[in-house]
Amino acid sequence: MTNALILKLSCPNRPGIVATVSTHLFEAGCNILDAAQYDATETNRFFMRVLFNVVVGTPDVEKLRTAFRPIAEKFGMDWQIRLRSEKRRVMLMASKFDHCLADILYRWRNGEFAMDITAIVSNHPIETYAHLDFDGIPFHHLPVTKETKLEQETQIAALVKETNTELVVLARYMQVLSDGLVGKLSGKAINIHHSFLPSFKGAKPYHQAFARGVKLIGATAHYVTSDLDEGPIIEQDVERITHRDTPEELVRKGRDIERRVLARAIAHHLEDRVFLNGRKTVVFGE
Repeated sequence: MTNALILKLSCPNRPGIVATVSTHLFEAGCNILDAAQYDATETNRFFMRVLFNVVVGTPDVEKLRTAFRPIAEKFGMDWQIRLRSEKRRVMLMASKFDHCLADILYRWRNGEFAMDITAIVSNHPIETYAHLDFDGIPFHHLPVTKETKLEQETQIAALVKETNTELVVLARYMQVLSDGLVGKLSGKAINIHHSFLPSFKGAKPYHQAFARGVKLIGATAHYVTSDLDEGPIIEQDVERITHRDTPEELVRKGRDIERRVLARAIAHHLEDRVFLNGRKTVVFGE
Protein backbone atom coordinates (compact mmCIF):
# COMPACT_ATOMS: atom_id res chain seq x y z
CA MET A 1 0.00 0.00 0.00
CA THR A 2 1.86 3.06 -1.30
CA ASN A 3 0.07 5.65 0.85
CA ALA A 4 0.41 3.79 4.15
CA LEU A 5 2.27 5.49 6.97
CA ILE A 6 4.02 4.25 10.11
CA LEU A 7 3.79 5.89 13.51
CA LYS A 8 6.49 4.68 15.87
CA LEU A 9 6.61 5.86 19.48
CA SER A 10 7.94 5.11 22.94
CA CYS A 11 7.38 6.96 26.19
CA PRO A 12 6.96 6.49 29.94
CA ASN A 13 3.93 4.30 30.50
CA ARG A 14 0.72 5.90 31.76
CA PRO A 15 -3.01 5.36 31.17
CA GLY A 16 -4.64 6.71 28.04
CA ILE A 17 -1.86 6.46 25.47
CA VAL A 18 -3.56 3.99 23.13
CA ALA A 19 -6.93 5.74 23.44
CA THR A 20 -5.41 9.14 22.74
CA VAL A 21 -3.42 7.96 19.71
CA SER A 22 -6.28 6.01 18.13
CA THR A 23 -8.79 8.82 18.71
CA HIS A 24 -6.40 11.36 17.21
CA LEU A 25 -5.86 9.27 14.09
CA PHE A 26 -9.62 8.77 13.68
CA GLU A 27 -10.30 12.48 14.01
CA ALA A 28 -7.50 13.21 11.52
CA GLY A 29 -9.31 11.11 8.90
CA CYS A 30 -7.00 8.11 9.19
CA ASN A 31 -7.68 4.39 9.34
CA ILE A 32 -5.54 2.04 11.45
CA LEU A 33 -4.41 -0.96 9.41
CA ASP A 34 -2.26 -2.65 12.04
CA ALA A 35 -1.18 -1.80 15.57
CA ALA A 36 1.14 -3.36 18.13
CA GLN A 37 2.00 -2.15 21.62
CA TYR A 38 3.97 -3.36 24.60
CA ASP A 39 4.40 -2.20 28.19
CA ALA A 40 7.89 -3.00 29.49
CA THR A 41 7.13 -3.09 33.19
CA GLU A 42 10.78 -3.43 34.21
CA THR A 43 11.63 -0.06 32.62
CA ASN A 44 8.16 1.51 32.75
CA ARG A 45 8.40 2.24 29.04
CA PHE A 46 5.54 1.93 26.57
CA PHE A 47 6.20 1.03 22.93
CA MET A 48 3.79 1.31 20.02
CA ARG A 49 3.87 0.87 16.23
CA VAL A 50 0.86 1.85 14.15
CA LEU A 51 0.41 1.26 10.43
CA PHE A 52 -2.30 3.54 9.07
CA ASN A 53 -3.49 5.39 5.99
CA VAL A 54 -5.41 8.53 5.17
CA VAL A 55 -8.93 7.57 4.12
CA VAL A 56 -9.45 10.41 1.63
CA GLY A 57 -6.80 12.13 -0.46
CA THR A 58 -3.02 12.02 -0.49
CA PRO A 59 -1.26 11.92 2.89
CA ASP A 60 0.51 15.13 3.90
CA VAL A 61 3.28 13.81 6.17
CA GLU A 62 4.33 17.19 7.52
CA LYS A 63 0.75 18.08 8.34
CA LEU A 64 0.30 14.78 10.17
CA ARG A 65 3.50 15.35 12.13
CA THR A 66 2.48 18.86 13.11
CA ALA A 67 -0.94 17.66 14.30
CA PHE A 68 0.59 14.84 16.36
CA ARG A 69 3.29 16.94 18.03
CA PRO A 70 1.12 18.20 20.96
CA ILE A 71 0.25 14.59 21.87
CA ALA A 72 3.90 13.59 21.72
CA GLU A 73 4.85 16.47 24.01
CA LYS A 74 2.04 15.65 26.46
CA PHE A 75 3.23 12.07 26.91
CA GLY A 76 6.98 12.71 26.54
CA MET A 77 7.27 10.55 23.44
CA ASP A 78 10.21 9.65 21.26
CA TRP A 79 8.37 9.33 17.97
CA GLN A 80 8.31 9.53 14.21
CA ILE A 81 5.79 9.42 11.38
CA ARG A 82 6.91 8.46 7.90
CA LEU A 83 5.59 7.00 4.68
CA ARG A 84 6.01 3.25 4.63
CA SER A 85 7.22 3.43 1.02
CA GLU A 86 10.03 5.83 1.90
CA LYS A 87 13.34 4.14 1.22
CA ARG A 88 16.03 4.26 3.89
CA ARG A 89 19.61 5.08 2.98
CA VAL A 90 21.89 2.17 3.92
CA MET A 91 25.67 1.72 3.82
CA LEU A 92 27.11 -1.81 3.65
CA MET A 93 30.50 -2.67 5.14
CA ALA A 94 32.26 -5.97 4.56
CA SER A 95 35.63 -7.68 4.80
CA LYS A 96 36.89 -10.84 3.12
CA PHE A 97 33.85 -13.01 3.91
CA ASP A 98 31.16 -11.87 1.49
CA HIS A 99 28.23 -14.27 2.01
CA CYS A 100 26.16 -11.71 3.91
CA LEU A 101 26.99 -8.94 1.44
CA ALA A 102 25.97 -11.12 -1.52
CA ASP A 103 22.72 -12.08 0.20
CA ILE A 104 21.82 -8.46 0.99
CA LEU A 105 22.45 -7.40 -2.60
CA TYR A 106 20.26 -10.26 -3.86
CA ARG A 107 17.38 -9.37 -1.55
CA TRP A 108 17.72 -5.67 -2.38
CA ARG A 109 17.53 -6.31 -6.13
CA ASN A 110 14.43 -8.47 -5.59
CA GLY A 111 12.71 -5.62 -3.75
CA GLU A 112 12.75 -7.34 -0.37
CA PHE A 113 14.43 -4.35 1.27
CA ALA A 114 12.96 -0.85 0.92
CA MET A 115 16.31 0.89 0.86
CA ASP A 116 18.83 2.73 -1.28
CA ILE A 117 22.43 1.56 -0.92
CA THR A 118 24.60 4.64 -0.46
CA ALA A 119 27.95 2.83 -0.59
CA ILE A 120 29.83 -0.40 -0.08
CA VAL A 121 32.86 0.03 2.18
CA SER A 122 35.58 -2.56 2.68
CA ASN A 123 39.05 -2.84 4.11
CA HIS A 124 39.78 -5.16 1.16
CA PRO A 125 40.13 -4.09 -2.51
CA ILE A 126 37.27 -4.42 -4.97
CA GLU A 127 39.00 -7.40 -6.63
CA THR A 128 38.01 -9.41 -3.54
CA TYR A 129 34.41 -9.23 -4.80
CA ALA A 130 35.06 -9.82 -8.50
CA HIS A 131 32.24 -12.37 -8.64
CA LEU A 132 29.67 -9.89 -7.26
CA ASP A 133 27.80 -7.32 -9.36
CA PHE A 134 27.76 -3.98 -7.56
CA ASP A 135 25.74 -2.50 -10.45
CA GLY A 136 26.98 1.07 -10.09
CA ILE A 137 26.94 1.15 -6.28
CA PRO A 138 29.85 3.34 -5.12
CA PHE A 139 32.64 1.19 -3.69
CA HIS A 140 35.17 2.56 -1.23
CA HIS A 141 38.34 0.66 -0.39
CA LEU A 142 39.44 1.95 3.00
CA PRO A 143 42.34 -0.20 4.19
CA VAL A 144 43.12 -0.07 7.89
CA THR A 145 46.04 -0.83 10.15
CA LYS A 146 46.57 -0.19 13.83
CA GLU A 147 48.41 2.99 12.94
CA THR A 148 45.78 4.29 10.48
CA LYS A 149 42.62 3.24 12.32
CA LEU A 150 41.67 6.76 13.43
CA GLU A 151 42.19 8.18 9.95
CA GLN A 152 40.20 5.35 8.34
CA GLU A 153 37.28 5.74 10.75
CA THR A 154 37.29 9.49 10.15
CA GLN A 155 36.80 8.68 6.46
CA ILE A 156 33.93 6.32 7.31
CA ALA A 157 32.20 8.92 9.48
CA ALA A 158 32.60 11.55 6.76
CA LEU A 159 31.15 9.15 4.17
CA VAL A 160 28.14 8.41 6.38
CA LYS A 161 27.50 12.14 6.68
CA GLU A 162 28.11 12.98 3.02
CA THR A 163 25.74 10.27 1.79
CA ASN A 164 23.04 10.97 4.41
CA THR A 165 23.27 7.33 5.45
CA GLU A 166 20.60 6.31 7.97
CA LEU A 167 21.74 2.75 8.68
CA VAL A 168 25.15 1.08 8.55
CA VAL A 169 25.18 -2.72 8.15
CA LEU A 170 28.33 -4.55 9.16
CA ALA A 171 27.93 -7.50 6.81
CA ARG A 172 30.83 -9.47 8.32
CA TYR A 173 33.06 -6.40 8.56
CA MET A 174 35.86 -7.91 10.59
CA GLN A 175 37.19 -4.78 12.27
CA VAL A 176 36.39 -3.54 15.78
CA LEU A 177 34.95 -0.02 15.67
CA SER A 178 36.29 2.55 18.09
CA ASP A 179 34.11 4.03 20.82
CA GLY A 180 34.12 7.34 18.95
CA LEU A 181 32.66 5.91 15.75
CA VAL A 182 30.24 3.67 17.66
CA GLY A 183 28.93 6.74 19.48
CA LYS A 184 28.16 8.44 16.17
CA LEU A 185 26.34 5.35 14.92
CA SER A 186 24.33 4.62 18.08
CA GLY A 187 21.12 2.83 17.15
CA LYS A 188 22.05 3.13 13.46
CA ALA A 189 24.51 0.27 12.96
CA ILE A 190 23.73 -3.45 12.86
CA ASN A 191 26.31 -6.22 13.23
CA ILE A 192 26.14 -9.99 12.72
CA HIS A 193 28.21 -12.62 14.48
CA HIS A 194 28.13 -16.29 15.34
CA SER A 195 26.43 -17.02 18.66
CA PHE A 196 29.42 -18.90 20.05
CA LEU A 197 30.64 -15.62 21.51
CA PRO A 198 31.86 -15.21 24.14
CA SER A 199 32.43 -18.98 24.50
CA PHE A 200 34.54 -19.29 21.35
CA LYS A 201 36.42 -16.06 20.77
CA GLY A 202 39.24 -15.60 18.32
CA ALA A 203 40.02 -17.37 15.07
CA LYS A 204 38.04 -20.26 13.60
CA PRO A 205 35.11 -20.34 16.06
CA TYR A 206 33.41 -23.16 14.14
CA HIS A 207 36.52 -25.31 14.45
CA GLN A 208 36.56 -24.55 18.19
CA ALA A 209 32.90 -25.54 18.39
CA PHE A 210 33.63 -28.79 16.54
CA ALA A 211 36.42 -29.58 18.97
CA ARG A 212 34.00 -29.09 21.87
CA GLY A 213 31.27 -31.22 20.29
CA VAL A 214 28.56 -28.55 20.36
CA LYS A 215 25.03 -29.58 19.41
CA LEU A 216 23.71 -26.16 18.39
CA ILE A 217 25.22 -23.41 16.28
CA GLY A 218 23.68 -20.02 15.70
CA ALA A 219 24.01 -16.35 14.86
CA THR A 220 23.07 -13.05 16.44
CA ALA A 221 22.28 -9.68 14.86
CA HIS A 222 22.52 -6.71 17.19
CA TYR A 223 23.03 -2.98 17.34
CA VAL A 224 26.65 -1.96 17.65
CA THR A 225 27.83 -0.59 20.98
CA SER A 226 31.19 0.03 22.61
CA ASP A 227 30.87 -3.37 24.31
CA LEU A 228 32.15 -5.75 21.65
CA ASP A 229 29.35 -8.02 20.36
CA GLU A 230 27.16 -7.22 23.37
CA GLY A 231 24.80 -4.61 21.88
CA PRO A 232 20.98 -4.86 22.05
CA ILE A 233 19.95 -8.04 20.22
CA ILE A 234 17.56 -7.70 17.27
CA GLU A 235 17.39 -11.25 15.90
CA GLN A 236 18.84 -14.71 16.55
CA ASP A 237 18.54 -18.21 15.16
CA VAL A 238 20.08 -21.63 15.74
CA GLU A 239 20.46 -24.95 13.96
CA ARG A 240 20.97 -28.37 15.50
CA ILE A 241 24.03 -30.32 14.41
CA THR A 242 25.48 -33.73 15.16
CA HIS A 243 28.81 -35.47 15.57
CA ARG A 244 28.70 -36.25 11.85
CA ASP A 245 29.13 -32.58 10.90
CA THR A 246 32.69 -31.64 9.98
CA PRO A 247 34.19 -28.20 10.70
CA GLU A 248 33.64 -27.32 7.04
CA GLU A 249 29.96 -28.27 7.30
CA LEU A 250 29.65 -26.14 10.44
CA VAL A 251 31.10 -23.19 8.54
CA ARG A 252 28.63 -23.71 5.68
CA LYS A 253 25.63 -24.02 7.99
CA GLY A 254 26.85 -21.10 10.05
CA ARG A 255 26.99 -18.87 6.99
CA ASP A 256 23.42 -19.80 6.11
CA ILE A 257 22.25 -18.85 9.60
CA GLU A 258 24.19 -15.58 9.52
CA ARG A 259 22.62 -14.62 6.19
CA ARG A 260 19.04 -15.15 7.27
CA VAL A 261 19.47 -13.64 10.75
CA LEU A 262 21.06 -10.47 9.37
CA ALA A 263 18.39 -10.22 6.67
CA ARG A 264 15.59 -10.40 9.25
CA ALA A 265 17.30 -7.81 11.44
CA ILE A 266 17.67 -5.40 8.51
CA ALA A 267 14.03 -5.90 7.52
CA HIS A 268 12.83 -5.28 11.09
CA HIS A 269 14.84 -2.05 11.28
CA LEU A 270 13.72 -0.78 7.86
CA GLU A 271 10.08 -1.44 8.79
CA ASP A 272 10.37 0.43 12.13
CA ARG A 273 9.71 -2.70 14.15
CA VAL A 274 12.67 -2.35 16.51
CA PHE A 275 12.71 -0.25 19.69
CA LEU A 276 15.64 0.19 22.04
CA ASN A 277 14.76 -0.65 25.63
CA GLY A 278 17.91 -0.14 27.65
CA ARG A 279 20.31 -2.96 26.83
CA LYS A 280 17.52 -4.90 25.10
CA THR A 281 15.14 -4.37 22.22
CA VAL A 282 11.43 -4.67 21.67
CA VAL A 283 10.73 -6.13 18.22
CA PHE A 284 7.20 -6.22 16.81
CA GLY A 285 6.92 -9.07 14.32
CA GLU A 286 4.75 -9.17 11.23
